[in-house]
Amino acid sequence: METKLSTGTAVMDWLLEGGYDKGIITTIYGPAGSGKTNLCLLCIANSVKGQKVIYVDTEASFSITRFRQMCSDYKKVLEKIIFLKPTNFKEQKVAIEKLKSLIKKDIGIIFVNSITMLYRAELGEEDNYGLNNSLASQVRTLLEIARKKDIPVIMTAQVYADIEKKEGVRIVGGRIITNISKTLVELEKSGANRIAVIRKHRSIEEGKKVMFRIVDEGIKEVK
Repeated sequence: METKLSTGTAVMDWLLEGGYDKGIITTIYGPAGSGKTNLCLLCIANSVKGQKVIYVDTEASFSITRFRQMCSDYKKVLEKIIFLKPTNFKEQKVAIEKLKSLIKKDIGIIFVNSITMLYRAELGEEDNYGLNNSLASQVRTLLEIARKKDIPVIMTAQVYADIEKKEGVRIVGGRIITNISKTLVELEKSGANRIAVIRKHRSIEEGKKVMFRIVDEGIKEVK
């Protein structure tokens, strides 16, 4: 039985040694414009054949124009995508709960792009303890679905500057995200290029990396 689903691009399949692991959460995190959404779209365009996709779009980041560049039969593929579009963190909680009723045998993968934007927008405005509990509950629900249905769940997350490390960043959502995710991939910007680095994985050494560039048809490796 297949234990991985191709990422939809040779660059990331090499990094992840075959693709996204089924039955777990993979979190891809990095600054704005580092390629998080592109990696989600590439997987949908090239990997999920015949199965439906659930795409929780908290950032209004899904661009049909961009998707069309990557996917020749984009109209056919779009019919297979179930979109949920929460606009605040309470709506996000409802959307994640709704996944339990949406999950059927033909769902191949779930994307949450991103898990942290609406959470971050409300931090400091009210009870942060309550927000953290809600985020943890949402991520646990996603993990439960991944395990029960044996499908990959891909989350994206933002970062903020780490004052202690001049060059370093921290993931928004901190330990809530890092503890429950079995795979963590950090995206970094390097001029016109991007670098994807394994930060956590069950079988791949931490620090393995690949450099790529975002192009019209997706991404291509930079040697």
